[in-house]
Amino acid sequence: MNILTAEEENIWEGFPKTYQAQGPQRLWRTHSDSVHKALVARWEPVGQIETLLKTDLFDEAVGGGLLPLLASQANRVIYIDTSLEVHQMARSRFPGLHTVVADVRRLPFAQDTFHGIVSNSTLDHFQSLDDLLVSLKELFRVLRPGGQMILTLDNLSNPIILLRNRLPFRLLKRLKIVPYYVGVTLGPHQLEHLLKENGFEVLEVDAIMHCPRVLAVRVARWVENHTPPGAQRFFLRLLMAFEGLSRLPTRFLTGYFVAVKAIKC
Repeated sequence: MNILTAEEENIWEGFPKTYQAQGPQRLWRTHSDSVHKALVARWEPVGQIETLLKTDLFDEAVGGGLLPLLASQANRVIYIDTSLEVHQMARSRFPGLHTVVADVRRLPFAQDTFHGIVSNSTLDHFQSLDDLLVSLKELFRVLRPGGQMILTLDNLSNPIILLRNRLPFRLLKRLKIVPYYVGVTLGPHQLEHLLKENGFEVLEVDAIMHCPRVLAVRVARWVENHTPPGAQRFFLRLLMAFEGLSRLPTRFLTGYFVAVKAIKC
């Protein structure tokens, strides 16, 4: 969450606790974290880097997040988020986290600070494309030349995401389709073009999270509450099997997130 306008703050106010009050969603969080860990592990730079920036803390506030993997990749990992509530929740789970209250649109770091950046579904919560563009410029500024960024956004080429983003947020929330604010986002070609226009060299573009997400979240909650551990492990394997769709030419139609690996030239 990197939202600072008054309207946006009202949208996010109290969301983390509300999310937790609805139930921990342990199974779904485990799957989501596993998919992102697999992506980062596949695209990680060769050898350990010095400094790494992660652009939000929500995953670590409500689940395991990417903490163990990122800690193994960098000597120093800095996590940012604008929500003090999220910071408090994450630090209560992981006391050793190095966190900074910051907005990705106005990063409080010097130019060329970080050797790497991981931004998983952070920049797709803004109300305007201009905010997304400003965020990319800020990430480019704080990344060192030759540094690598792994970025994921809601995939606008997925027909479900396209339809969702054309519906009013209040309707989506009332129908319990999304529990949080969804903002503007891009498809793979638009994202690649925007990154190149702003100085990045795009090395790879992919799509991840191929299971039918809305249905999977609901089923995961039922499985978590009504089945034994063995059935839950089987369910997680079933969800992960959907990631095989990333090998097909239709991957950008089925993937919930578009993923990009890019470096600063």
